[in-house]
Amino acid sequence: MGPHPAVATVRHAVRRALADLAAGDLVLVACSGGADSLALAAAAGFTAPRAGLRAGLLTVDHGLQAGSAARALDVVRLAPELKLEPAEVLTVRVGTAGGPEAAARDARYAALGEAARRHGAAAVLLGHTLDDQAETVVLGLARGSGPRSLAAMSAVAGVYRRPLLEIGRATTRAACAALGLTPWDDPHNDDPAFSRVRVRHRVLPVLERELGPGIAGALARTAALCRDDADALDAWASRAHAEARAAAADPGGSGREPYAGAEGGSGREPYARAEGGSGREGGAGAAGGEALAVAVLADLPPAVRGRVLRLAAFAAGVPAGSLGAAHVREADRLVTEWRGQRGVNLPGGVTLYRRYGRLVFAGNG
Repeated sequence: MGPHPAVATVRHAVRRALADLAAGDLVLVACSGGADSLALAAAAGFTAPRAGLRAGLLTVDHGLQAGSAARALDVVRLAPELKLEPAEVLTVRVGTAGGPEAAARDARYAALGEAARRHGAAAVLLGHTLDDQAETVVLGLARGSGPRSLAAMSAVAGVYRRPLLEIGRATTRAACAALGLTPWDDPHNDDPAFSRVRVRHRVLPVLERELGPGIAGALARTAALCRDDADALDAWASRAHAEARAAAADPGGSGREPYAGAEGGSGREPYARAEGGSGREGGAGAAGGEALAVAVLADLPPAVRGRVLRLAAFAAGVPAGSLGAAHVREADRLVTEWRGQRGVNLPGGVTLYRRYGRLVFAGNG
């Protein structure tokens, strides 16, 4: 007699996720003790040795609740039963940047990444499920985010792997029950102060009731489609970014361009730059930033051009996460609605101006 169907489903997902690893590789499971990560840990402990792999367990103590250290030790004590070695508690200090959810996530991933490097792990398995994926899509929609945000979580991201993205929470709970494992239910998962909890308990049930069952699966499929599109656009943008930089650095390139001072106008583009700009005609190394050829940018679809502008801004020193849609829109106007306007001030002390057929990102150094 085979395993319970839920157990078999989770094991199959883990087997697929580990199929490309080499014999002897170490896989670490990030386990909070909740149903999703507990089912994942049990499946990894069963599957990894049969694939010639080693499997261990990591649990993170965020220190945000009374008794968190004791619960983390309880999770580690399960490791021998689940055939997981090594097993370790990672104690972190959660900051405040970005709000409590983001701060806890940043601390958790920093600790997991450091542990993976220290142990020489080939992969860290995360217990995100199809339901988590659906919630992430809804949150992205609410923020008005683009397709990269709607793509939600990827099955593989660097050392991290998410084998359960096509499996719902009902299955992981059933797997734990079939294996005699008792999950820990984090009270934060029912706290409406967190936006994800409100989506889980209020928004998605309304969608299911009003639109019919299967909403979580449909949203997860939407994420997969958005991810394919976003990956393709990002690859195109990376090539276009390199092309635009090369064209801007070529002294025999675009040269001076017509100044579109009015619709259909001609003439020469005036010298125009943002306050504090360097005043130099920029190549790829202008003023601590870089430069892009306007002619290359102008031929790109808006979705690709916006990505190129973001790549260039980050390369010039704009802090990650600080560049908003309004910044990109104003930068884009220097390409598509050029009327001799002054430049754009970007976060991190970076200024962007247009001069002689080039967009110059000037750093503050």
